[in-house]
Amino acid sequence: MKTLQELKEEQMRNSEFIKEYEAIQPEIDVVRAVIDTKTSQKGEESQCQKEQIKS
Repeated sequence: MKTLQELKEEQMRNSEFIKEYEAIQPEIDVVRAVIDTKTSQKGEESQCQKEQIKS
């Protein structure tokens, strides 16, 4: 079974795949930004909860 990285490397040899892959990059960047924001907010909430428990 191929790993995700191996599959991507194989697909990146296909010019049509590359074209479509590059076309969706702006959308992927937005999704990553949202995930990063949610993840950092959860970390901040968790830290605040720990501090409140100590008090």
